[in-house]
Amino acid sequence: MDISKIDKNLKVETSLQESDIAFYDVRCAPFKLYGLYNAETEPQFKRLPDDVAKNTSEGVAYLALNTAGGRVRFATDSRYIAIKAEMPYLSHMPHCAMTGSSGFDLYMIDPMTDSSRFIKSFIPPVGGKDGFESIIYLPDNKMRYFHINFPTYSPVTNLYIGVQETATVAEGLKYRPLDPIVYYGSSITQGGCAMRPGNIYQEIVSRRMNMDYVDLGFSGNGKGEDVIVDYMANMKMSAFVSDYDHNAPNVEHLRNTHCKLYQKIREKNPDIPYIMLSKPDYLGNSNWLPENNARRDIIIDTFRYARAQGDKNVYFIDGESLFRGPYFNLCTVDGCHPTDVGFALMADAVEHELRVAFTQKCL
Repeated sequence: MDISKIDKNLKVETSLQESDIAFYDVRCAPFKLYGLYNAETEPQFKRLPDDVAKNTSEGVAYLALNTAGGRVRFATDSRYIAIKAEMPYLSHMPHCAMTGSSGFDLYMIDPMTDSSRFIKSFIPPVGGKDGFESIIYLPDNKMRYFHINFPTYSPVTNLYIGVQETATVAEGLKYRPLDPIVYYGSSITQGGCAMRPGNIYQEIVSRRMNMDYVDLGFSGNGKGEDVIVDYMANMKMSAFVSDYDHNAPNVEHLRNTHCKLYQKIREKNPDIPYIMLSKPDYLGNSNWLPENNARRDIIIDTFRYARAQGDKNVYFIDGESLFRGPYFNLCTVDGCHPTDVGFALMADAVEHELRVAFTQKCL
């Protein structure tokens, strides 16, 4: 039922021209939200509880309100899907497409195979400041299962889905019945600079493996602080991916935090796969090679320490191996942040290790 027919105060104002449109709040059933903290009850979508974010750092407190990795799933037979996003601001960055930093994108899921197909983006307007509306038309009124990804670098206060008022709205498809994969890291982990939010490497892996995830990448602020590490250690998870090499301010900081992060996560999660990455833009600037070598050695030392403790469910991905081959010159936007090609190559490597790990655990 369109709630605005019962309570006019809940009517969602729109500038879209469809005369038969009805809007639904994604916080309410049958919509299902993923990748966000207490999304159904918090007044603004976020990735961390306020106290953890604020006590970690000012940067994390700011970035935790960016909705990287947020998703909503549902089903409908409407001939169109619209969104009305209320946002405090839209992120504008010179090296990042607004379709990724501030936009949403729509996927359709095949219920027989769980495979997803990209349909179209909900594209924010040039010069937009406080949210936007967008609509995507479908060929007919067939019942379909949908998945919408939230922006990587913008906050979202409210999101409403618009469909035909006569359309059925139902539950979406669920992921495999496993706890989410938790990713921790830098701006690359947060999704900079994917062209669309559906092109970050965690989302690519998620679609391929039909697994839920939480993106705890914080641009410039993934530094392995005790507050956030302790919080993550107590999260429910099926795997953990450590990808914060870039944001450790220096080699010494990485040395002081990297193995400690592993120890704390492993203490509370003794059986999950644990994957460690070194930075993927390893060869982007030859002047950085000595430091990159030192950083990688620290990550390898953590890996070797874990193995020496008898941990057989720990994995290392060498960042130097990721951006190679015929697509080497296509992998980054600015010598650091991945393009969609770079994210696809990262997804290939992470997916491979996860499949090996989960096969060994007979999942």
